[in-house]
Amino acid sequence: MTQTVAVLGTGKIGEALLSGMIRGGWPASKLLVTARRPERAEELRTRYGVEAVSNAEAAKRADTLILTVKPQDMGALLDELAPHVPADRLIISGAAGIPTSFFEDRLAPGTPVVRVMTNTPALVDEAMSVISAGSHANAGHLAHAEEIFGGVGKTLRVPESQQDAATALSGSGPAYFYFLVEAMTDAGILLGLPRAQAHDLIVQAAIGAAVMLRDSGEHPVKLREAVTSPAGTTINAIVELERHGVRAALIAALEAARDRSRELAAGTN
Repeated sequence: MTQTVAVLGTGKIGEALLSGMIRGGWPASKLLVTARRPERAEELRTRYGVEAVSNAEAAKRADTLILTVKPQDMGALLDELAPHVPADRLIISGAAGIPTSFFEDRLAPGTPVVRVMTNTPALVDEAMSVISAGSHANAGHLAHAEEIFGGVGKTLRVPESQQDAATALSGSGPAYFYFLVEAMTDAGILLGLPRAQAHDLIVQAAIGAAVMLRDSGEHPVKLREAVTSPAGTTINAIVELERHGVRAALIAALEAARDRSRELAAGTN
């Protein structure tokens, strides 16, 4: 926490990281932010007591640069940063689909780059952040990234070759659950429940199920079987899910997300 960290392009995820670092004890005096709009920069400065600077100034002053802009904006940002980033700066990228080589090719030779795929539950300190090292990043760089992203949830190191799969499974994962909750809420309304009650029932069931999966150590099949009585209500629902190919549809959906992550990477070369 003695290093200066700059968050560039501080949107929702960037702000979640910023607030997580401050809650974790990072002094505001060691944190810099950049934002496209002056009013957004002022909002962050007022809310967190951090200094808002230009991208070039952040590159000159910070030991670690966290790039949280959208993938399509990353090339332009690197063009702006390249003249100001010494090779000893740690670059952490949160852009989906963009490989570490994209950054290494555009910055000073030997610049360490760490690629991180986090997700929106960072906003409630329940993120899953998947971390991979570029060719010049060492164990210390990875540990530093874990220190930062550990403030907003859990972290997991994987080879960069697995990042596209992690993006499909975890980065996009919350959206799949929201989609299921939406569909199940509609089902509850069809079955005669008011929307608010259906929503509360499903959300609490989802929270309870997630905690049991996390804390019990049991395989999901065992937990599902514990709910599935012979000739009962649950098995009838499971049969319908299988009849409609829900399992196959989920697998195909994740494959599509992985393939799109690969396409994004190909488009940056």
